[in-house]
Amino acid sequence: LRDNRIELVRASWHELSISVSDVSLSDEGQYTCSLFTMPVKTSKAFLTVLGVPEKPQITGFTSPVMEGERMQLTCKTSGSKPAADIRWFKNDKEVKDVKYLKEEDANRKTFTVSSTLDFLADRNDDGAVVSCRVDHESLNSTPQIAMQVLEIHYTPLVKIISSNSWPEEGQSIILTCESKGKPVPEPVLWTKDGGELPDPERMVVNGRVLSISFLNKTDNGTYRCEAKNPIGRNSTEYVLIVH
Repeated sequence: LRDNRIELVRASWHELSISVSDVSLSDEGQYTCSLFTMPVKTSKAFLTVLGVPEKPQITGFTSPVMEGERMQLTCKTSGSKPAADIRWFKNDKEVKDVKYLKEEDANRKTFTVSSTLDFLADRNDDGAVVSCRVDHESLNSTPQIAMQVLEIHYTPLVKIISSNSWPEEGQSIILTCESKGKPVPEPVLWTKDGGELPDPERMVVNGRVLSISFLNKTDNGTYRCEAKNPIGRNSTEYVLIVH
């Protein structure tokens, strides 16, 4: 063995030890120790070198993604020997239904492995952390991880909340329009029975809140709240009955 990376550690009548620094894949093979007696005695050992996988990368994500669009995220790592294992997680919960591909590298010794996560974008995934985890025996139980935060845009979801479940004449009522969407919906639009609010002095809109003071029976009707963002619009209704 003639290599600058190989050093003689110990040499005695009973023992001959060497060390190999900066181990490479080419160091794999059978090593022979010979004792020059008559006849010569030898002992052999096979050295297996593990290929350490490169840090994984996630590709295929474009931001933002519209709700309902198909997303395909691919995680890839090269240089593993034997082939590394790839697992997907969404908010620390493992995703099982994924594709796995193993290809031999140009050196014909190590492998490039990739896995594809295929799913439809959903509003509940907005802000979710998707991670790709590479496990391999060379990593000493410390997996390599790549992460991607999802950004999903979706149409508003609208709900009206009433401050008074049994409104009576002379009382007041506050209707709050809760709208959730991404991007955040623009200011909401209030209407009554399909037209503008009929009494702007008693019916005051402040942001998402509609306040009606000194209720009377002419206020009976269907109040609609509509919210919109660049993705779309949505509305909901509240039927007011003054007792």
